[in-house]
Amino acid sequence: MRHFFIPLGCLLALSACQENPKPKDTDSMKNEFNYPPTKEEVVEDDYFGTKVADPYRWLEDDKSAETAQWVKEQSQFTSDYLKTIPYLSTIKDQLSKLWNYEKAGAPFVEGDYTYYYKNNGLQDQSVLYRKDKDGKEEVFLDPNTFAADGTTSLASINFSKDGSLVCYLISEAGSDWKKAIVLNAKTKEPIGDPIVDVKFGGGAWRGNEGFYYSSYDKPQGSQLSEKTDQNKLYYHKLGTSQKEDILVFGGTPEEKNRYVDGYVTDDQRFLVISGADATSGNKLFLKDLKNEKAPLITILGDFSSDTYVIDTKGDKLYLYTNLNAPNGKVVVTDIKNPTPEHWKDLIPENENVLDVITAGGYIFAKYTVAALTEVKQYDFTGKFVRDIKLPSIGVAGGFSAKENQKDTYFWFTNTCTPTSIYKLNIESGNYEQYWKPAINFNSNEYESKQVFYTSKDGTKVPMTITYKKTTKLDGSAPTLLYGYGGFNAITSPYFGVSIAVWMNNGGVYATANIRGGGEYGKKWHDAGTKFQKQNVFDDFIAAAEYLIKEKYTSSEKLAIKGASNGGLLVGAVMTQRPDLMRVAFPDVGVMDMLRYHKFTAGAGWAYDYGTSDDSKEMFDYLYKYSPVHNVKEGTCYPATMVSTADHDDRVVPAHSFKFAAQLQKKQACRDVPVLIRIETNAGHGAGTPVSKMIEQHADEQSFALWNMGYKELPNK
Repeated sequence: MRHFFIPLGCLLALSACQENPKPKDTDSMKNEFNYPPTKEEVVEDDYFGTKVADPYRWLEDDKSAETAQWVKEQSQFTSDYLKTIPYLSTIKDQLSKLWNYEKAGAPFVEGDYTYYYKNNGLQDQSVLYRKDKDGKEEVFLDPNTFAADGTTSLASINFSKDGSLVCYLISEAGSDWKKAIVLNAKTKEPIGDPIVDVKFGGGAWRGNEGFYYSSYDKPQGSQLSEKTDQNKLYYHKLGTSQKEDILVFGGTPEEKNRYVDGYVTDDQRFLVISGADATSGNKLFLKDLKNEKAPLITILGDFSSDTYVIDTKGDKLYLYTNLNAPNGKVVVTDIKNPTPEHWKDLIPENENVLDVITAGGYIFAKYTVAALTEVKQYDFTGKFVRDIKLPSIGVAGGFSAKENQKDTYFWFTNTCTPTSIYKLNIESGNYEQYWKPAINFNSNEYESKQVFYTSKDGTKVPMTITYKKTTKLDGSAPTLLYGYGGFNAITSPYFGVSIAVWMNNGGVYATANIRGGGEYGKKWHDAGTKFQKQNVFDDFIAAAEYLIKEKYTSSEKLAIKGASNGGLLVGAVMTQRPDLMRVAFPDVGVMDMLRYHKFTAGAGWAYDYGTSDDSKEMFDYLYKYSPVHNVKEGTCYPATMVSTADHDDRVVPAHSFKFAAQLQKKQACRDVPVLIRIETNAGHGAGTPVSKMIEQHADEQSFALWNMGYKELPNK
């Protein structure tokens, strides 16, 4: 069983607004900003006859001293600005104080031990503990000891079937390139040397002999930005060196896949191989591990669906798929006839989006209903057993356990409810609270509601709005609007300390479940891809307009925030409707839509975006909304703090560098700041130390309130 560690606690952030000629005339905003100079070079590309200038191309070179100097100067400028905000330290103290409570993850059993993650409050990384059968607790892995500054994180951990061996992956400075380390789970003694250059999958055990992992060939240039286009699956046998590892899949023209993953069925009978060319859709293969010479069995030979193996029982193969079922379903087939024409529905598709987990010989079907969770239990004949009635309306996860276990655990949260853990008896369906956080937060003081608003083309879009009950909803409340809208990802209403602090300071927090995400399955996702991408931006704009119309806020008091694909969302919306918000936070965003596919694994995002090389029509569409290319001279843009990280090898920082440079040059309201916040020894977000999270949230919330005109915190 493979356990992927998700940092405990949610890191959500800010929001959107309207009408932006100039900020209110406060003393702090009267002078023009003298930004560090950014040189321009004559660089021009020809796309189907259209000449496109790229004057800041030189900032793509992350190894150059010139780029490093630019980063240093911009970082100093941003730091100097933020230090002038009188309540920055107050908000940081508020975050630190509220963040300082014990957090825990759902337990899982491996071998003779029960493992669980725990954080005492302000530890940079959560610690993996375990208890033996007598209840004796000990630290198993403490990532805080991996690096003095807390920037090396535990990315995932995978135990052998009997729990005697463990392979864990570490990420240094937030990089997607990881190291795999093997231990004797009982003694915690290391076995062999670390396996390096693991990327996008690793640690799937084959008995106790070895494990599978994914990697790319080492780039010739910068490992942080060079294109990596061909993922490969390797097998590492314990007791051998990495140079002896066996290439299992990939590496030939006919097997070229940008993402490859391998995992072993619970009965140890088959290796399952998933190969994908993009972030949506995968081929699927089986290999009989009892016969080394056995050929790969093809289950799916194209990328037309997202399909994976749930379990095997004897000769029966159980699959999750969205093939001809956009919301997902469970099918069963015989291993001798595994292709789609032989599949039989076990849990048919319905109107809600399905995710599945197995535990104790049952299937737990987790449905997303307008971004909220419902859970149903089935047996392996497809018979409905029961509904699992959750503690309240919100989001739940977990429900995983081995086949012989009698209990499973799940977590539950919503925007007003800190995450708690529950222990569920699999046979009876009864559960009890296993762990509750001791946090100084009274959920009864807050109001959270789900609304449905109408987008530009008439589509109904859900949004969750949360605030303290004492907040005046007369259009004057500072409001943070968060969105993502891509890659079939579901944006659910989680509790986050930063959100709580924002609300305690008089703010409203809103999450829009816009198209491009997975809230309503594959159709909702596809409605926000390629030539439909403008739907995503229109949905977010409509969310902001709804908040203003319904008197939650005004354009003077609205901030918008999104990260990664959500950073693109913010960049596109603020360049299309700069009048709509007062403040914008495009974090680690995909900002150059003409060149994104030329870096690291970016070409794999083409399912959502298309590329500028595809056709003139695709180029024209991308060029029309690409944030870097749509900053216009003579336009007043909102106060903006672009965020990125120096070790982001997912969305390379050059995207943010170039966008910030364009904004600083062309911002017509010269007394409205454009800053870039560049985190050091950090990547795309996963594994970010708690101390760095607190600093970023304090910087953003202070920046937002200051540029909304608050000389002191609005709750005073």
